[in-house]
Amino acid sequence: MSDKQQASMLTFAKDLPNICSLLGLLSAVLGIYFAIEGNFPASIIAVLWAVLFDWYDGIIARKMKNRTEVQAVFGSQLDSIIDIVSFGILPAILLLSYGNFNVWFIPGAFVIIATSAIRLSYFNVYGLIDSKTYKGLALDNNVLILAFVFLFESFFTHSTFSILLYIILMILSVFNLSSIATPKFTGKWVYVLVIYVLILTSVFGWILYKSI
Repeated sequence: MSDKQQASMLTFAKDLPNICSLLGLLSAVLGIYFAIEGNFPASIIAVLWAVLFDWYDGIIARKMKNRTEVQAVFGSQLDSIIDIVSFGILPAILLLSYGNFNVWFIPGAFVIIATSAIRLSYFNVYGLIDSKTYKGLALDNNVLILAFVFLFESFFTHSTFSILLYIILMILSVFNLSSIATPKFTGKWVYVLVIYVLILTSVFGWILYKSI
């Protein structure tokens, strides 16, 4: 494609599925900010919405019949890069922050980010096993599980829960890079996700309210 045929970068920013992807990125940035600040309930709320926007950008893209092949390819690349931030960098920083940025948490943070980079690169090359099946555990499942685990934070001391987080995230990383076939949640599962996000947003919002 010659330079004259190339669209401007901001042209793609106006594409509705990409706007949805960028809202997911905004959620991830907010999640990173709150994690660094030590506001973990707010960080969990942000990452939950990052997942929701990540699901909906694909839904919107599939419903748009007039998208060009270039728009589809660009959207796929944008989504993949944002996934590294949302499901790699964000949980890594959350782990580091919860561990009070102790040096022993750096290897775990590296594993999380490296896992996301390897998995997304692999997916960009090979895609799904079939239309309904992933190889290994999808990265967005990590943070959905992480959010659920945080519901039980108050039952543990801070140091014990930090170790528990470390272990769980390392186990999830193993599953992310495994060859185990896992289902791709589509169709009516999006309604389950919406309910899950709204319920947990309310729960963690209440936790934030009580802490004021």
